[in-house]
Amino acid sequence: MLWSALQIVLLVYLGLMALIYFKQSSLVFLPEMDRNYRASPATIGLSFTPLKLATTDGETLDGWFVPAKPEVRGLVIFFHGNAGNIAHRLDYLRMFHELGLATLIVDYRGYGLSSGSPTEQGTYLDAEAMWRHARDVLRFPADRIILFGESLGGGVAAQLAANHRPGAVVLASTFTSVPDLGADLYPMLPIRLLAHIRYETLEKLPRISCPVLVIHSRNDDIIPFAHGRRLFEKASPPKQFIELEGGHNEGFIFGKDEWVRQLGGFLQQALP
Repeated sequence: MLWSALQIVLLVYLGLMALIYFKQSSLVFLPEMDRNYRASPATIGLSFTPLKLATTDGETLDGWFVPAKPEVRGLVIFFHGNAGNIAHRLDYLRMFHELGLATLIVDYRGYGLSSGSPTEQGTYLDAEAMWRHARDVLRFPADRIILFGESLGGGVAAQLAANHRPGAVVLASTFTSVPDLGADLYPMLPIRLLAHIRYETLEKLPRISCPVLVIHSRNDDIIPFAHGRRLFEKASPPKQFIELEGGHNEGFIFGKDEWVRQLGGFLQQALP
């Protein structure tokens, strides 16, 4: 009886390991969440230009360019999290516009109306396509570009910043790495051995030479606050930390006026 019970437990354990290893993409990338939701910057009264960007491996990315008026302080390239699409990020566009910043926001491959299927390396290629568009088409100088990464998007932003030198990087509710986060969520499983999607954000920080802002909530219910603190500690100065309140998806609602004021102050120093 005891041996049979142990066999069942072992099979369940091995099954969980197999699920995490072979179905990892579907656990990390959630492009189908509310996929049919359609809105645009015009929904909140902002003018915009629809975009179709080509990647070096043949995918077509759907996105928007939202200009700033009357005076442009810089350009935000926005990298969204692992769920939903750009239509769910209109509040960010309004915020950047009010701060005098233009925004380039694009769905990763497999998200929204973009072609293909999401992969870690694919999102890095998508980010490079956004950078090329910002520099070669929109003609923004590198030191006037802010890379803003939300959650998983922070891992994408960190990779791009390590390969180029933008004016600033913002890591909002971002993990140190997928294996680190997985180990927090599933402490009884050997996640570090199973993870082939990695997004090693922490390891990229020593290669980032521009100002870094880390934003995180102590009450984040998905990515622990400790991840944000470790990212901040690893970043080279100049750097700043903004502590939010609320959960992972609601933290940017609580005390918004105050943290947006701090964000504006950080950008004023980074892009004087």
